[in-house]
Amino acid sequence: MLHRPVRRMLLRAVASCLVLGPALAWAGDDFAVTAAQIRALGVTLKRLEADGAGPAAAFPARVVLPPSQEFIVSAPLGGVVERLLVNENEAVRAGQPLLRLLSPELGEAQLRLTEAASKARLSRQLAERERRLFDEGVIAQRRVLEAEAAAAEDQARLSQAESALRLMGLDSDVIRRVAEGGAPVDALLLRARQAGTVLQIDARIGQRAQAADALLRLADMRRLWLEVQIPAAQRDAVSASAGPLSGVGRSLSARPVSLTPTVSDAQTLTLRAEVQRGSEGLRPGDVLQVNVPLSGRGRDSGPAAADSFALPLAALTRQGEQAYVFVRSAQGFTATPVQVQDGPGGTVRVRSAPGAARALQAGQEVAVSAVIALKAAWQGKGGGD
Repeated sequence: MLHRPVRRMLLRAVASCLVLGPALAWAGDDFAVTAAQIRALGVTLKRLEADGAGPAAAFPARVVLPPSQEFIVSAPLGGVVERLLVNENEAVRAGQPLLRLLSPELGEAQLRLTEAASKARLSRQLAERERRLFDEGVIAQRRVLEAEAAAAEDQARLSQAESALRLMGLDSDVIRRVAEGGAPVDALLLRARQAGTVLQIDARIGQRAQAADALLRLADMRRLWLEVQIPAAQRDAVSASAGPLSGVGRSLSARPVSLTPTVSDAQTLTLRAEVQRGSEGLRPGDVLQVNVPLSGRGRDSGPAAADSFALPLAALTRQGEQAYVFVRSAQGFTATPVQVQDGPGGTVRVRSAPGAARALQAGQEVAVSAVIALKAAWQGKGGGD
């Protein structure tokens, strides 16, 4: 860290560089800086935008998946993992094969299907024969009713056997072929039920899995939530019905969904919000800062100011107890006194200080970098040490 005398010499050197340029005109807190000097100093400008928002505060947020967007692929029956057909972080489409599972239980289930299909065919044929004989007056109606009841029972057992294989993940075409007497399959292909991304693979080739064991974890990344941690002291200033949340330092918009009614051990409440814009590049587990609109009922909230503007914290400088920003003017910059409404998370919302000669207005440009050099030039002519 620079010693105070050295730091002061650097500030004076910057101010001297500005003074050595074209003649500077001073009018109170106005000071001239040429476009060439702005480029040389590396000054970055930010345009003030009127978003009509009230006061807001920045809080930490974590990106999570809604429960409906995450699903587990589990073993429908016991067996051995023969082959993995996808990799972690791979995007998959609906119906895409994920892994191949060898299972003796699959063969037994197909055998039950074959037996049920054969018995159902025989019962159906017998019921049709009994109906013909009854129509010819050869047998009593009771025999027809008994045959039809037996055929219905056998058909129900066939449907149950088909459903069991369908729940295991066997394709309908394969089930129909086996029921018609075709060769049974020796392995089960587990497929993705919907499009998504493979987040985690718990299965290993050669692993013996039991029924219901988790094998893969997939997620649909098209919908994401933010879990924002709100200090309990500001519970009255935040509402689940508040306006949209915005990202700090990134283009992001999220709609509040719910606010937990209980306070955690860390004395925070969790505000959940659904990301509506700017989800590109976000991943579950990411941590970021978001601006949360305040209702004005909290102890730390400021007045609902439509003339307040969001700026990086680096745009502020202080002269004593008063905060200033440097507003671009025709000749250079104007040191404009401001009120700071809230400042966590690397950003602030500012508004013109009471009694300021010139108010902040939408469309003005404010310096957000190299502010210390501009302050040196301002103080070198009209400010204090």
